[in-house]
Amino acid sequence: MNLVIQSPEPLAAAHVKPLIALARGSHAQPVDPYAVRIADADPAQRGDVEAYCATHALDYAFVRPGLSLRDFGLVTMDMDSTLITIECIDEIADFCGLKAEVSAITEAAMRGEIKNFDESLTARVALLEGLDATALEHVFRERLRLSPGAETLLAAVQAAGMRTLLVSGGFTFFTDRLKAKLNLDFARANTLEIVDGKLTGKVLGEIVDASVKAHTLRKACEASGIPTSQAIVFGDGSNDLEMMAEAGLSVAFRAKPVVRAAADVAFNYVGLDGLLRLF
Repeated sequence: MNLVIQSPEPLAAAHVKPLIALARGSHAQPVDPYAVRIADADPAQRGDVEAYCATHALDYAFVRPGLSLRDFGLVTMDMDSTLITIECIDEIADFCGLKAEVSAITEAAMRGEIKNFDESLTARVALLEGLDATALEHVFRERLRLSPGAETLLAAVQAAGMRTLLVSGGFTFFTDRLKAKLNLDFARANTLEIVDGKLTGKVLGEIVDASVKAHTLRKACEASGIPTSQAIVFGDGSNDLEMMAEAGLSVAFRAKPVVRAAADVAFNYVGLDGLLRLF
C-alpha cells in the first residue's frame, strides 16, 4: 500500500525516515510541502504508524496504489462539524440561553451514547419553542463557517466531474443555503416548523437519522448512475456510520472516537482538502 502522511503545517523532513522504517516502506516521495507518500508500506504496521502520528499531530492513510479521484463519482458530506465548523442547533439554542444544555445532548448523540437520534433531536428542537426565526439567519450569517479546505476540495471534485451530496441531521434552512452557495448537486436535512415567525419546537416530516442518511446516499448514487462503492463519505458522528459503511471510501473528519475507529481514513488535523493528497 501507499502510506500518505499529512500535516497541517509544512511537514518536517525529520519525520520521513522514522515513518519509512515504522511502515516498512521502500521510499518516500513528496506530494507537496504538507504531505509525503511512502511506497510499499505494510498495513500490518498501522498501530506503530498511528502512535507516531498521534504523538506528532500528523494524519496518515493507507491507500491502494494507482487509486484516482476519478475512480469515484460522488462526494457526500455531513454538515455540522464536518462541512462547517459549528453545530447549528447548539448555536440556535444560544439565542434562547440554552446552548450548554442542547450542546450536551448533541455531544452525547454524536458519540453514540444516545441510541435514538430521533428522540434526541426532538428533545433538542422542543427547547427552541417560541424562539424568533430570525435567529436562524443570525447563525448563518454570523457564526457559520466552512471547515478548512472545504472550498478547495469542492472545486477539485467538481472539476473532476464528481457530484456532491450534503446530508444532515440538521436543518434545511442551512443546507439549502449551502447547496446554493457551493453549487452542490443534492442536499437533504430536517425542516423546522415556523409559524408566525416563531419556531414551534417541532420538526416537519421524516427525521433524517442514520438510516435516512444511508438511504439518501443510495438514492444520490442511483441518480448519478454509480454504485455506492464509488462514493466517498465524510462524517463525524455516530449517525454518519451507516452511510459511511456503504461508501467505497469513508473519511472521519475531526470525528468522535467511534467514527474514527470505523472509518477507512481519519483526518484529525488537516482540512477537508486532505482527501486530494491521497490519490
